[in-house]
Amino acid sequence: MRSLALLSALALLSSAAATKYPLTVTDDLGRTVTLPGEPQRIIAMLPSHTETLVAIGAGDKLVAVDRFSNFPKNVTDRLPKVGSAYQPNLEAILALKPDLVLADESSGSRLTEKLAQAGLTVYGGSAQTYNEVFEKIGVLGKLTNHEAGALKLITSLRADLNALQQSVLGLPKVSTYYEVDPSPYSVGPDSFIGTLIAKAGGRTIVPARLGDFPKLDPELIVQANPQAMIGLSPDDARKRSGWANLQAVRTGRVFLPSAEERDALSRPGPRLPVALRALIRWLHPEALK
Repeated sequence: MRSLALLSALALLSSAAATKYPLTVTDDLGRTVTLPGEPQRIIAMLPSHTETLVAIGAGDKLVAVDRFSNFPKNVTDRLPKVGSAYQPNLEAILALKPDLVLADESSGSRLTEKLAQAGLTVYGGSAQTYNEVFEKIGVLGKLTNHEAGALKLITSLRADLNALQQSVLGLPKVSTYYEVDPSPYSVGPDSFIGTLIAKAGGRTIVPARLGDFPKLDPELIVQANPQAMIGLSPDDARKRSGWANLQAVRTGRVFLPSAEERDALSRPGPRLPVALRALIRWLHPEALK
């Protein structure tokens, strides 16, 4: 079966044709985006876009990135930083004369709208769910004429993720509270982080009906009494009202990711296997021995 899968992947890679321009696509805001030719000067306003472009072989097209893009360092350290989604440096972006800007679809930041109004070609979209991660890699491959690189990355990621998931098959599901920030925002089961938690042998305490990245009533967390908590320190957990006697706190299963682990967990891109391995180490450390 493994040989058959490898042959199928090689066949897909070999059939990846060059992108034909002009190219018209629809972004996540429902906007029609047309590229007259292969983009040569790209600005990525999301770390996940930056990491994906480098991973598919299009990193040399980057002329600037957002201020949060920090991986891989050999690429991001040499590129100018032009603000963020909520605080873009429009003057610096325009001065670099990009022929494509990769932004988000957030109605809160309105970044895509601002850049488009300035006369730039902008693709607004990012992955929110697990499957959308692979879809977005494919889209970026098509936009940049790196479809073969995108297919290669997708094949590699799926193989690594599947192998990691196999290590926890048959192990009990660990109820998990994942903290995005102390508001507290968390993750639903259909978000890419929620899916990774499931693949790591866990189960987010957030009901799907609340959405992918909901703000929670703290009482819901207390009532759920999770077996593990990720995204905060043990001291922070103990200090919160009603949390001292929660299972995760009492058994010492409260985990604060390192900066690198948090980046990998929060960015829907090429480092999903790093994120999944970290989750397995916290939820089922016996699986990695």
